[in-house]
Amino acid sequence: MTPLRPHRAATLALPALLLFASLALAVQTKTAAAIDLAISHWMEHHGQPWLTRLLFWVTDAHQPIGILLLGAVLLAWLWRRGERRWCALVIAAVPGGMLLNVLLKWTFQRARPEFGEPLVHLLTYSFPSGHTLGATVFYGVLAVYLRQHARNPTARAALAVAALGMVLLVALSRLYLGAHYPTDVLAGMAEGCAWLTICMTVISNWRSPRPAGAPSKSS
Repeated sequence: MTPLRPHRAATLALPALLLFASLALAVQTKTAAAIDLAISHWMEHHGQPWLTRLLFWVTDAHQPIGILLLGAVLLAWLWRRGERRWCALVIAAVPGGMLLNVLLKWTFQRARPEFGEPLVHLLTYSFPSGHTLGATVFYGVLAVYLRQHARNPTARAALAVAALGMVLLVALSRLYLGAHYPTDVLAGMAEGCAWLTICMTVISNWRSPRPAGAPSKSS
């Protein structure tokens, strides 16, 4: 795993943290309520049967249990390859990020959107989106790992685009099905980016203890 230097991490995490803070403030002060409702109602009135079926499949596949299963498969694959630091990253980023998301939901306690004919009925809180957070950290870890092992610049760009595309697709499914407001899914992405960056910074720079009797670099 290539170490992620603190100054580089700051350029990645700080914008995400600022975006999350701005969205949280907008939710708390209700300054984003009008645009949230406008986009949500537009989605409600422009549904298509084929798109509904597709996005139900996407959202079901990325429920917390689905993300945990995908994370477990990735963890097993990395373990077989001897990638211990990457295994630690999966554990910290995916289940850890999901736990953080639950804590944030209970902190903000934002109610779910309400529609005349809702496609989903949920009793949990809305901000930030847990599905979007899960997709961000899972596909983020996978894309970064594959990108560090890809030698072709075109392949690296394609991996980044594919990961972003999956995250946006999950976010769209939550908006389309009426499970979240736009600010919820944006906050989920921001939370995921910041959390993944923090986890990568700590784990990639962690120095493994030297076995007893092993010579130091200076000897």
